Amino acid sequence: MPLGSQDLASHTMNGGLSLSMEFAINGPGVSFKNGGPVTSATGFPQVIVSAASFNRTLWFLIGSAISIEARAMYNVGQAGLTFWAPNINIFRDPRWGRGQETPGEDPMVASAYAIEFVRGFQGGNWKSGTETESTGRHGIGQTRVLLGEDGEINDDKLMLSACCKHSSAYDLEKWGNFSRYSFNAVVTEQDMEDTYQPPFRSCIQEGKASCLMCSYNEVNGVPACAREDLLQKTRREWGFKGYITSDCDAVATIFEYQNYSKSPEDAVAMALKAGMDINCGTYVLRNAQSAVEKGKLQEEDIDRALHNLFSVQLRLGLFDGDPQKGQFGKLGPKNVCTKEHKTLALEAARQGIVLLKNDKKFLPLNKKAVSSLAIIGPLANKASSLGGDYTGYPCDSQSLFEGLKAYIKKTSYAIGCPDVACDSDTQFHKAIIVAKRADFVIVVAGLDLSQETEDLDRVSLLLPGKQMSLVSSVAAASKKPVILVLTGGGPLDVSFAKGDPRIASILWIGYPGEAGAKALAEIIFGEYNPDGRLPVTWYPESFTEVSMNDMNMRPNPSLGYPGRTYRFYTGNRVYGFGGGLSYTNFTYKILSAPSKLSLSGSLSANSRKRILQQGGERLSYIITNEITSCNSLRFNVRISVENVGKYGRRPCGDVVL
Repeated sequence: MPLGSQDLASHTMNGGLSLSMEFAINGPGVSFKNGGPVTSATGFPQVIVSAASFNRTLWFLIGSAISIEARAMYNVGQAGLTFWAPNINIFRDPRWGRGQETPGEDPMVASAYAIEFVRGFQGGNWKSGTETESTGRHGIGQTRVLLGEDGEINDDKLMLSACCKHSSAYDLEKWGNFSRYSFNAVVTEQDMEDTYQPPFRSCIQEGKASCLMCSYNEVNGVPACAREDLLQKTRREWGFKGYITSDCDAVATIFEYQNYSKSPEDAVAMALKAGMDINCGTYVLRNAQSAVEKGKLQEEDIDRALHNLFSVQLRLGLFDGDPQKGQFGKLGPKNVCTKEHKTLALEAARQGIVLLKNDKKFLPLNKKAVSSLAIIGPLANKASSLGGDYTGYPCDSQSLFEGLKAYIKKTSYAIGCPDVACDSDTQFHKAIIVAKRADFVIVVAGLDLSQETEDLDRVSLLLPGKQMSLVSSVAAASKKPVILVLTGGGPLDVSFAKGDPRIASILWIGYPGEAGAKALAEIIFGEYNPDGRLPVTWYPESFTEVSMNDMNMRPNPSLGYPGRTYRFYTGNRVYGFGGGLSYTNFTYKILSAPSKLSLSGSLSANSRKRILQQGGERLSYIITNEITSCNSLRFNVRISVENVGKYGRRPCGDVVL
């Protein structure tokens, strides 16, 4: 979402901007370089990495920490109060450049993330009228709760405004001849209801988000920002109380790219009448008056939009007098980059790193037994690459090389490739020399923003350029099997490394944020037991033969279409959704579960699908119109999970099940 110019959101909504897991420098909403006292903010891991923790508690606390720093920056004139996050689109295709911003491919996980992040971000962690910290609803960390006079959580008051984006079925940037500005996402009703829409429904109904963003693309032939049925549904059926914004210049695309309207005035009228309240960009500003004069737009449409915009401003307290005398008035620079927030960023990085391979328990390394270490790769000594897109200036950033050198003083570094594209092997020989001299070798490979970001999808799932050759060459030269560390948000086909005995261990760190280097070192040397799990399926390179513009989730064998995500994909996997190893061992036991589910109270009288029995007839689908009640479909299962190894696990939290 480019925010290159001052727009209505910046003026009317007091500084609208986007962020992933810290304050982004994109656009005019946040400023670190205008002479203000705040020059950095805590850099948490990118969303896809936080999602790998599957820890609802963590997501809530991250949202809360960011909200405190944002409100503190607002108080010194360096930020607004409306933020365009979270991105809760489904990571449907592994090539999508913005998948890194999302919680992954599962609608339930994305929904849970949306609920927790928005609750924490909008002030669900703040206790009104006191500076005393107390144990909060999640049982870990220092938390606060925004309460009303009756002691209940107050949904009307907002610390900040969060925005669920991008509605709906948006997950393509630029692929082949397709562009997000003109792409028509053809989506079945079933896929819309059980894949694309659930995160937005949860974000609004349970998270109580105060903003919804409509996307660039068309949905079944109608621009998303002109889909009255989708936009009005949020208020009519989901109880949405907030404002609806377009993505930046998404109203312009209705006329200029999609040719859906006959004129700019028609495009503006369509979007506002459909339910959009504000346009990111200048298109409405330049064409609304003409639309009114031509009778395409009525005063009542503008009044409705203003009502929704001002209602959020009221909830943010913009008309409550001197903000320094308000409940958040004491927040300031001292509340940014705090020890607590930096510790939370470290914990988030720890919980998000995924151990994918560990032959013969090669990891963890015994620090006392490592005489020398080599770290190789174009991202190994580049701290700026650890944040992902939509990031700002972190408090304390460290490269992976610096983080490992803090553990092993005799640590050497070689770049291997001139950059991530790795089009040249001219520096391989230096990397091989460094590898031969070291006791243990770590190779860092993968992606950065030159390969995946907004407006940039990938065309391959393999490591870029000659990176694969670099990894194999170094592994062949090393005295011992090497450790491969993978960066980036998108899935990678690393089948070559998975099957190579010279590569003992593989760790995915994604974009781990400012504390990523320390978290990686702690895991490699056994100070933290890895327990992250992949929030997306890692497909083989052959998946790139599947058209990215095919929005169908379910497989179609007659067309050779394999389906998408772990819920429906029928093909081979490099690593599966939920995949990840640990240094310890667990035992799992089902303590209690129903042996039979009676559906007789849920289905219509003429249905033949009466009973689903364990080990009996398989019931894959129930016809929607046969269901009369969903309540009796609920059932309880008790599962025992016991750590029977010598390594501990993460602190207590609410894990997604």
